[in-house]
Amino acid sequence: MSQTPHLAESIVDGVATLTMNRPEARNAMSGEMIQGLMEALPRLAMDANVRCIVLTGAGSAFCAGGDVKGFAAAGDGSGSSAPTTVEQRAQLLRPGFEVSRMLHEMPKPTLAAIPGAAAGAGCSLALACDLRIALDSAKITTAFSKVGLSGDYGMSYFLPLLVGHTKARELMFTAQVITGEQALALGMINQSVTAKQFPEAVQTMAAQLAALPTVALGYMKKNLNASNTQSLSQILDSEAMSMARCFTTDDHKGAVQAFVEKRAPEFKGR
Repeated sequence: MSQTPHLAESIVDGVATLTMNRPEARNAMSGEMIQGLMEALPRLAMDANVRCIVLTGAGSAFCAGGDVKGFAAAGDGSGSSAPTTVEQRAQLLRPGFEVSRMLHEMPKPTLAAIPGAAAGAGCSLALACDLRIALDSAKITTAFSKVGLSGDYGMSYFLPLLVGHTKARELMFTAQVITGEQALALGMINQSVTAKQFPEAVQTMAAQLAALPTVALGYMKKNLNASNTQSLSQILDSEAMSMARCFTTDDHKGAVQAFVEKRAPEFKGR
């Protein structure tokens, strides 16, 4: 279990919650936090007792992105005092970006619970999840252009998929701050709720995801992700194989029996 000062983990009723835990810094990313996520996500993806992963932030923020104060202290924008070439710096940065790929590709549903600010790479992490719930007053921004950066953690991949290329360019170029309510209107998130509604909304959606046929959802994710780059013929091939595998699951067999008996199915995630 990943329990570090900068990342807390809990598992309740099939829902694993990963909480970025630097509230004094609006949960800005640290090396320790990223390492914790890189350890936790593949482990939870393989844990048969986990059927949904919730990513959230402690206190009143989701994640403020990179630690800009740390960049300033380093003096070169890299977060490290060691002098490097551009190529070496890219090699240092790239492994951490795998967190977004894991959230996007793991064969279980991922839910970003956004209680407040989601900026820069923090916004990218939220976009990498399958679904997002945000406070209606949450401040969401791409942020990168304000500090002279081009964007990371998959921002340039996920944002156009959700809002279209025209709006994605506007949001990335201008780094305008939008609210959770505005993000909902743009299609960036799935629900925008009040502070009073937020805890219950997150719990309800996480429980709903955890109660679904986990294996089938994993194949759904795989096919939906592939649809961004593959041809229709390739997707049809993939769907055929996924369906054939799902036919063998206990969840499918149990659901068929429940249908015959005119009752609601109870999925076990296998």
